[in-house]
Amino acid sequence: MDFSLFFPRHARNQEQVLSIGDQTVPLQLVRNPRARRYILRLLPGGTARVTIPRGGSAEEATRFALRHTDWLQKQLLRLSQPRAERNSWKHGDLIDYRGNSVALDITVTDAISHVRFGDQSIPVPETQTDLRPFIERHLRKLASRELPARALELATQHGLVFSKVTVRNQRTRWGSCSVKGAISLNWRLVQTPESVRDYIILHELAHLRQMNHSTRFWREVARICPDYEAAEHWLKRNSRILR
Repeated sequence: MDFSLFFPRHARNQEQVLSIGDQTVPLQLVRNPRARRYILRLLPGGTARVTIPRGGSAEEATRFALRHTDWLQKQLLRLSQPRAERNSWKHGDLIDYRGNSVALDITVTDAISHVRFGDQSIPVPETQTDLRPFIERHLRKLASRELPARALELATQHGLVFSKVTVRNQRTRWGSCSVKGAISLNWRLVQTPESVRDYIILHELAHLRQMNHSTRFWREVARICPDYEAAEHWLKRNSRILR
């Protein structure tokens, strides 16, 4: 597969364009002094956008985009599919599970159909074509068992006390913490790496000491989760999981 970068001739501002296989993708570079690192996104219209952090350069942003053309190609393929097809899961599709892309595999054992992925196996009706409802229901049950237990373990480790933990189905956030110490966690955390799952839990636990996003809050996050920036980067790159 050919991945390259070129500048159209006679372009007044020399707009950058990525060449990915037989496709060309506009490349937009945006500076954000609040950003901590380079961030690559594919916008709904098909434009690749790289956010440049303070002290960063357009040249490094371009190299960053070129290093991640494999990811862009996957996102372009997904964007080209009809919405209904994008949202359904079927045999052979790849889904996120514990930070890995795993294939859905339908097998029949003792006249019962199962869909297998990772270390999981779920019975499904033989005539079912969209596996997503069954898999999501299973993952939510898994999250309801695992996330509260992990939150308690981490809270105990850091001397923190919450009032309760609930596992919810949210499309816009990974977690939250109320002023009464009630923590809410998104069931989709079972689709993320363990380090990312723990970061979200620790992020919400840190709110028990600082109910804000002040400098003191982020200092507390860095203290109890030193690698939190890597986790945040993963979440931004994989925000599709929330859709």
